[in-house]
Amino acid sequence: MVDKEKVEYAIRLLLEGIGENPERPGLVDTPNRVARMYEELLSGCEEDTQKHLMKTFPAQNSEIVIEKDIQFYSLCEHHLLPFFGKVHIAYIPNDKVVGISKLARTVEVYARRLQIQEQMTTQIADALEKNLSTKGVMVMVEAEHMCMTMRGVKKTGSKTITVATRGCFLTDPTLKEMFMNLIK
Repeated sequence: MVDKEKVEYAIRLLLEGIGENPERPGLVDTPNRVARMYEELLSGCEEDTQKHLMKTFPAQNSEIVIEKDIQFYSLCEHHLLPFFGKVHIAYIPNDKVVGISKLARTVEVYARRLQIQEQMTTQIADALEKNLSTKGVMVMVEAEHMCMTMRGVKKTGSKTITVATRGCFLTDPTLKEMFMNLIK
């Protein structure tokens, strides 16, 4: 839970630390705006993905289900800068499916935490595998990291890709290949 009072105090100190006057007209409301922003951007810390994945529907389908191009925005825990991109999810149901919006909600919960991409990819795959008892899961995350594009090495347009595979996606190369072809 974001302690808005502490965030406001910290932002005032930050503004002073970089040589700004937190009382000047353009900055006087900035500490409050930043506190509200962090409350929104980090709202996933309060949520459990299980609540989104609990509502399932019986299904005889045991073929691949793919939801691709799920946009997300997150904050890197190393620099507190954004990273953003798309998540692609595939799973093989085991007598039940989840509403497709719940896949996007699951992504949102994990993205709205101080996070690293590698961990977020794994968390999404683990949550789906555990809560849906799938036969297999594959998650791919493609993201641009502002800590690489606007500072440091400054390599605009570079993308980081992470993949997590579970169950039959680990053992069946044709499933992996199908997933990769379908998300292109």
